[in-house]
Amino acid sequence: MGWFRALKETARSGLTVERQRLEPLVALRGAAGLALVVGVSLALFGPVIAAGSAFGAFQAATAGFQRSWRPRPVLALLSGSSLAVSTFVGYVTVSHTVLFLVVLAVWTFAAGMCWAAGPTGGIIAASNVAIMLVTITLPTSVADAAVHGAVMALGGLVQAVLIVLFPVRRWGAQRDALADALAAEADYARRLRHDPTVHFDPVPLMTARSAAAVTPRQARRRPAELHGARGVAERLRPVLASLADPALGVPAEGLERAWVREMLAATGSVLDAAATAVRHGEPVRIAPTDLGVLRTPDNEVILVGPARRAADRLNVLLADVIDIAEGAGTRGPADHTGQARRRPGLLRMVPVVLAAMRRELHRRSPILRHAVRVSVVAAAGYLLGAALPFGHGYWAPMAAVMVMRPDFSQTYSRSVARFGGTVVGVALATGIVQAVRPGVTVAAGLAICCAFLLYMLVNTGYVVGQACVSAYVVFLLGMAGDDWAQTVPERVVLTLIGGLLAMVAYAVYPAWETPRLRSRLADWLTTDGRYAATVLDHYADPATADLEDVRSALLTTREARVAWQEALERARHEPVRHRGISRGAADDAQQALAQLGRVAMLLEAHLPARSADPLPGAAGLAEALRTATEQGAKAVRERRVPDWEPVRRVITAWDVPEEGPEAAPVPGPFVRSGAVLLLRALEDFSRALEGGADPDRRKNGSP
Repeated sequence: MGWFRALKETARSGLTVERQRLEPLVALRGAAGLALVVGVSLALFGPVIAAGSAFGAFQAATAGFQRSWRPRPVLALLSGSSLAVSTFVGYVTVSHTVLFLVVLAVWTFAAGMCWAAGPTGGIIAASNVAIMLVTITLPTSVADAAVHGAVMALGGLVQAVLIVLFPVRRWGAQRDALADALAAEADYARRLRHDPTVHFDPVPLMTARSAAAVTPRQARRRPAELHGARGVAERLRPVLASLADPALGVPAEGLERAWVREMLAATGSVLDAAATAVRHGEPVRIAPTDLGVLRTPDNEVILVGPARRAADRLNVLLADVIDIAEGAGTRGPADHTGQARRRPGLLRMVPVVLAAMRRELHRRSPILRHAVRVSVVAAAGYLLGAALPFGHGYWAPMAAVMVMRPDFSQTYSRSVARFGGTVVGVALATGIVQAVRPGVTVAAGLAICCAFLLYMLVNTGYVVGQACVSAYVVFLLGMAGDDWAQTVPERVVLTLIGGLLAMVAYAVYPAWETPRLRSRLADWLTTDGRYAATVLDHYADPATADLEDVRSALLTTREARVAWQEALERARHEPVRHRGISRGAADDAQQALAQLGRVAMLLEAHLPARSADPLPGAAGLAEALRTATEQGAKAVRERRVPDWEPVRRVITAWDVPEEGPEAAPVPGPFVRSGAVLLLRALEDFSRALEGGADPDRRKNGSP
């Protein structure tokens, strides 16, 4: 899309306000911690120190709202302490302009690189730098700066203590992640009734897997209903698909299909009940009719072959889900390996984060480009704000640091939202000030009210949050002795300058996703091919095959698929023409690769036992598939159309069997049918890149 349309779409996105579930108790806890810190600081040290302590407590509470599976007290302590260090270092160097600019550039570069560790670390680091630009103006001496840093760290400690003493919905994020995964499986089961090849989004399962990783301390306190259910949900996905599939399961019409539809409907109801129980910590309530459909002896009469095996496996897995949701599965495995997933502690995360940063230190990395952009813009914004005759020049670099993100759409949408929110927040705060003329105590109370509104509405939209933050800063600085009269014009203009700097920096030094689309697509093709080949290896040699290899290949292809979809979504909002792959070709290729992964998953659903005999021909197909997809990925990156002749030759040899010792081994009908579907998906992929995919063959699905 062009620049005009891209700017219009990002502006609309930034100003969007959504209806979200509010958490008033969590907001009240954060505001109470802020009020406690401000009140004590006012009584003991005065308004200036109180303002510094308020920023520390405010930032610590805000960090607790970030999407993270780590304990909230840890995030609060980390945020408060890092802000304290930033403030002290910033104040010590701020009187030496050149030295401070170097420190600011290094600090913001490190904050930008923190995105390599994930969005939570990147957002907290960026917020600390932005707030530091304000807090370094409060102290009047080095000793005073040390006191400010100490009370900021104390503010983080107070918020952490309140989280421990007054927990709100303990393990709520993990419960929601697991419940969402079960609900996604339930919705998938119901949709399979109408479309046996319907698309399934693996993101809820991936989120639940991330949430299931716990530190040793968390593992000792995790509720019983959070043990093992995710692993069962993972195994449900291929079983449901294989039960409904007309090519490898039951026929498209007839008594078997009607019976499978009833089983899928009952499965959806059972999984929904389990999801509700996990989410709220309640008993599982299942209708007797649903259990009757699933456990009736008629299954053994109506269903035969692979469908019968899938139905039996489905009943076993659903029984496990019910037991775990009831809290009876306390000794159930947290993963298919039987081991709980371990998350390293905070100190052990330091080398992990540093390693992630080192991996991003290359020219094409969007994280490195973001770090360079934000450091240059922060320094330029600080110089520009200091040169302008407004005063409070820190609003320009603060706005820029807060809105800048590694991708185009978020940077531009947040720039617009930041300006709009600042105008509203500053105007309202100034109007209240002009009408009320608040003293120190009233100004502190108004700031706390703004913080409460922010915590309450934090998930409804960035523009709403920025209105609350802007008003909060105005009241807090007014409490510390700031001049109310200049509030509106200087802050609005400087915020506009900061947002424009951020937008110009991205346009001048971009990290467009569009040119990398072919590489992302090639990565997905490679991982899909390895996943299918690993499954076929298990058929070729069941005795020595490792299920962990299959699982690892599945997780890898899921990550590649999600990376492709996220890249495609970001590219669609970029003002860049496609380079080698059009939107239509990208959509068709995505459908073909999703079908390739889906067929591999169906084959995985019927993996033979270790005692089974090796299946002839599976090893040859696995090797041909692995080699062909690797070569095909190389062709995609080089803007060529892949050729699947090695895979086609193997399957053709099965159809025309030779005689004698050199004859190609022929597998059973189940694997032969799956192999044909794999080849068809690969051919659809090539036709998509040529721009001529057959619409009748486009199938949705995903591993």
